[in-house]
Amino acid sequence: MSAKTLMVQGTGSYVGKSLLTAALCRIFTQDGFRVRPFKAQNMSNNAFVTKEGGEIGRAQAEQAKACGVEPSVLMNPILLKPTTDVGAQVIVLGKAMGMMHAQEYQAFTPHLQSTVTHALNQLMEQADIVIIEGAGSPAEINLKEGDLVNMWIAKHARANVLLVGNIDWGGVFAQFVGTMELLDHEERGLVRGFLINKFRGDKTLLDSGIRWLEERCGRPVMGVIPYFPDVELLEEDSVPEQKRGVRVSDDQIRIEVIDLPRISNVTDFAPLEREPQVSLRYLDRPPADGSLPDCVILPGSKSTVADLAFVRQRGLDRYLNQCAEAGREIIGVCGGFQMLGQQILDPGQVEAMVSSMPGLGLLPVVTTFEKEKLTAQVRGVHLESQLPISGYEIHMGRMRELRDDRPVFKLIGRESDPQGYADGAQSSDGRIWGTHVHGLFDGEAFRRWWLNRLRQRRGLATLPEASSSSSDDVYDRLANAVRPHLDLKAIHRILGL
Repeated sequence: MSAKTLMVQGTGSYVGKSLLTAALCRIFTQDGFRVRPFKAQNMSNNAFVTKEGGEIGRAQAEQAKACGVEPSVLMNPILLKPTTDVGAQVIVLGKAMGMMHAQEYQAFTPHLQSTVTHALNQLMEQADIVIIEGAGSPAEINLKEGDLVNMWIAKHARANVLLVGNIDWGGVFAQFVGTMELLDHEERGLVRGFLINKFRGDKTLLDSGIRWLEERCGRPVMGVIPYFPDVELLEEDSVPEQKRGVRVSDDQIRIEVIDLPRISNVTDFAPLEREPQVSLRYLDRPPADGSLPDCVILPGSKSTVADLAFVRQRGLDRYLNQCAEAGREIIGVCGGFQMLGQQILDPGQVEAMVSSMPGLGLLPVVTTFEKEKLTAQVRGVHLESQLPISGYEIHMGRMRELRDDRPVFKLIGRESDPQGYADGAQSSDGRIWGTHVHGLFDGEAFRRWWLNRLRQRRGLATLPEASSSSSDDVYDRLANAVRPHLDLKAIHRILGL
């Protein structure tokens, strides 16, 4: 039997669609239903690699975990990874199709409709309920013609739409009314209720506004969700403004992440942000006070050559050299690892319009870009600590080490290297190192070992071993926090449960 469909759309970006979709996935899973998440088209450089080696948005991977199922390319059949302000790499069913400019992609979207509907139809055969997430706002009238992710897919799925607004930013009633006014008659008919998200304060102060909204739009408010600062899932987009330039504390380990214009997989560092003994901040220029961190990280990039030019323009190359001379730890992840090398070669101009660029010269490696992207889930061992690690690779650059006696990890996971392979490179003292593995700090054992090594260098007490609680607790905590604030009886009623 085909599944029921509930869709979470928003009055705009950053209203909490991804988080509430994950919460609903876990709530219905807790209640014994077979649940699957779906987002027809995602625009994000935070990607995840499925077991089959396909790329999907990281948010859909988190939502799949909330359902207790393995992430699949069916859950996010189209992923757009921005490389410039007007262009993106187009990923279809997990595989890169190539680069497209915005107008070129909009003209191409009719060819993707059957891909989207086929993926959703397959999920609907696997589940009792499919929770569909929209993107941005369904009222972007300039984008409706090429819509794949909002009302177009809602019509195909005959979805019951919940419209979410962010009250924390103000103007939530105008957001709801304005969105409804810009929808056509058929689209308004799909909207079954409103969710007010990120509320702080005395809820009774909302009562008169809620009554007015329900009378004005003829739709009930099915939930007022509080602002939950302690329940975090991974960010779908790039670094939120509130995380840029966060103040650091001298009694904690200080970690800085270079905030590249095309930063990718910023979710790699979310586990570090949640560590109570870590102060982490993102910066796009050397700090004005001249202070140095315990560690600076060059993250992944969707445009490695362009972001390396940015590093030089901002004087961050000199800052990294200053950190290296002071014995501070420097880490490069994926594109950041490639930047730390001696040279980046792109003879086929796969990524940039230049065929070569000198690297920062801090590691003995040379990267050559190839047309075929390497994507794989990997696991292995950190050679120094002998601790297990796991994560995933997403990169087009192939690395050649000029000195192959100092790898960082031994991995398995690539089909081309079934016997395993070395990954990473490091300086002779081990304080500068790089890897292609995303999600490295998700593993608690390795993360705590690495943080304690930084603490020992500062003369600080080591942290105890990480707790053994399951990461699934995050989704249970989220569901249990959201559930009391939803009118689940009304949601069950519109779904016909």
